[in-house]
Amino acid sequence: MLHATVTPSQRRKSFRAGLTSGGLLRFPGAFSPLAALLVEELGFDGVYVSGAAISADLGLPDIGLTTLSEVVERGQEIARVTALPALIDADTGFGEPMNAARTIQVLEDAGLAGCHIEDQVNPKRCGHLENKSVVPVEEMVRRIAAAVAARRDPDFVICARTDARAVEGFDAAADRARAYVDAGADLVFPEALRDASEFARFRGAIAVPMLANMTEFGQSELLSASTLADLGVNVVIYPMTLLRLAMGAVEAGLRELRDAGTQSGLVPAMQTRARLYELIDYEGYAAFDSDIVNFTTGRGAR
Repeated sequence: MLHATVTPSQRRKSFRAGLTSGGLLRFPGAFSPLAALLVEELGFDGVYVSGAAISADLGLPDIGLTTLSEVVERGQEIARVTALPALIDADTGFGEPMNAARTIQVLEDAGLAGCHIEDQVNPKRCGHLENKSVVPVEEMVRRIAAAVAARRDPDFVICARTDARAVEGFDAAADRARAYVDAGADLVFPEALRDASEFARFRGAIAVPMLANMTEFGQSELLSASTLADLGVNVVIYPMTLLRLAMGAVEAGLRELRDAGTQSGLVPAMQTRARLYELIDYEGYAAFDSDIVNFTTGRGAR
């Protein structure tokens, strides 16, 4: 109620422990706090806060137009409601190494459990678009080193993402990842690997935990959780799945409303009012202080 009862420190420790557990952590992308509540209720291991989802929700393309303030605001809203660790997309660190350092401290204050910073040029673009560019290795090493130096909670996870696979090739991406680990990265995110064999090769090339991005309509083959676990992947994110499902339903609903002139045919597909109240825990709020919170949900709510 109001806020998650598990502290940010506890969530970060849980994330750290999960990374070394030998199992696969599943982090669906939550585009809102309400979606994060459902991710937790259905038994996932963590919540991912996607930069692409934030951009899209703001009506913007994912080309580095969002600001640190916008990203932190959404991340804090999501981290507030869930006991799960939340990993957030911090793009390129929002500027130079000093900006990356500030980004880490602001995200810590917002209650996030970790973030990833990438080696694209600033401004960046979606990792599955063509014609990406990456900065020199030395520049990305400075970003990661600055982030690590700025971190105040040693359990805050700093993940290095490399987009070099699509730009410089697989071997160069692996070399970059090792350099980023040497700079202090706790987790490596190789973007746009092609298939299971590439994930297996990359897993063997680095000595720290590895993250897989299973995004739809992208460069990577969509691999099952069991396959990723067998490959030794430690974290899998599904950045846009929930937003795409939701927007598909929204568009279909709007077309039905426009053409039929009523939403009556859509009601069976809707989340009921009772289910929404259950998810948000209206009853818990009502019981908190009946002298102040004196509403009831009513019987037969839909």
